[in-house]
Amino acid sequence: MKLDLNNCPKVGILTTLLCILGSSGFAQNPIIQTKHTADPAPMVYKDTVYLYTGHDEDDAFGFKMTDWLLYTSTDMVNWQDRGPVASLKNFKWVDADNGAWAAQCVERNGKFYLYCTVPGGVGIGVLVSDSPYGPFVDPIGKPLVKNSNEDIDPTVMIDDDGQAYMYWGNPNLWYVKLKEDMISIDGEIVKDSSFAKLEGQKDPFRYQEGPWAWKKNGNYYMAYASTCCPEGIGYAMGKSATGPWVFKGMIMDRNSRSNGNHPGIIDYKGKSYVFGFNYEILKKTMSKHYERRSVCLTQLVYNEDGTLKELPFWTSESVEPVGTLNPYRRTEAETIAFSEGLKTEKQTEWERNIPWDKGAKIADRVVVSSIHNGDHLMVRAVDFSKGIKSLDVNVASLYGGKIEVYLDSIDGPLLGVVNVNTQGEGDIFRTVNGSMKNITGKHDVFFVFKGKKDLFYFDWWQFKS
Repeated sequence: MKLDLNNCPKVGILTTLLCILGSSGFAQNPIIQTKHTADPAPMVYKDTVYLYTGHDEDDAFGFKMTDWLLYTSTDMVNWQDRGPVASLKNFKWVDADNGAWAAQCVERNGKFYLYCTVPGGVGIGVLVSDSPYGPFVDPIGKPLVKNSNEDIDPTVMIDDDGQAYMYWGNPNLWYVKLKEDMISIDGEIVKDSSFAKLEGQKDPFRYQEGPWAWKKNGNYYMAYASTCCPEGIGYAMGKSATGPWVFKGMIMDRNSRSNGNHPGIIDYKGKSYVFGFNYEILKKTMSKHYERRSVCLTQLVYNEDGTLKELPFWTSESVEPVGTLNPYRRTEAETIAFSEGLKTEKQTEWERNIPWDKGAKIADRVVVSSIHNGDHLMVRAVDFSKGIKSLDVNVASLYGGKIEVYLDSIDGPLLGVVNVNTQGEGDIFRTVNGSMKNITGKHDVFFVFKGKKDLFYFDWWQFKS
């Protein structure tokens, strides 16, 4: 990337940095900043990318994981937090409150199947739903696979002939055919002979864990976390869903900045992408290692012969938007391209505050929380085709404050301010309006929060033309 500093304004370090990055994308990796996320499993369904992730708790020392989260996007830069979609509690046969390791969701015949790791030899479970958002239920009441202590990190691929395969394993790669119902196995479990680690022999594949299988242009691919620890992302290619596999190289070499990795790979709107994770958000505040990971994303590049171009280890740079955001529709505040200092959480608002009589449920919400002075969020590629006059925001005020709205950078032109003048209403959501300067065109928008103490919960926003 060629940097042209002469065309960038000298009015603040951040503005200059954003200008420098502007030609190829904002700094955005990791793509989720409000929670620690791991083991990304993207799924394309109709016009949307559904990104299922593991969830490292904020106080995790080792692996502390109880549920699986979902994020969605139609432009690859703005990701909406949909909250938890499943947890270990979905499996009645699991007697543990920690261990919601890697999972993957696939669609077949209008149903959605979530294959979930429960480590320690407990097995791989499957959940099913009529919607990618859930609710998910356990259709069999037992593990789908309970083979060995290597039963982790399932990935599922449905071949062109309709045959589904599930792969998994650490430190070996295992696979089994699935029946058309996707909740029962068909035949024997197989240890893949290509990847099998033999005593005293060097492993040519550098396979460790986290497999991801897919097919493109007649070639079968198996990507995986390689050579622990740290782990990069290696890959092999084959002529069938069961190999034989040939090691082709690294999608991304390992790096000391990240202990682990876990690939997820999709095609979307004419481009290919690889997801994984690093520890960059953790490293902003902690000097020692904790399992608090953060999902990342970059574009995947195929060579003419079908092999993959090796990429640098996760950079901070964002991918380019492949869509725009409509500001005239209600947009959930937890739709975020990048944020600083914020959290998101799921809340239920009840009619009454009496524990033994809550009254009617008013709403379930995912909201932006932990909002303090100077925190901000950004949304990208906002298409102001009709101009604007004002902005509605829906908030529940704690101590109150204001939202300053800036264009294209955090210290760019000020569009306007929405004042939240009430306080002591953290359990009541109200819509507040503020006047905005008129603009048109496609822009990035920054919401910057100002005030004292805990300001408010932020539910949604909508511009008016």
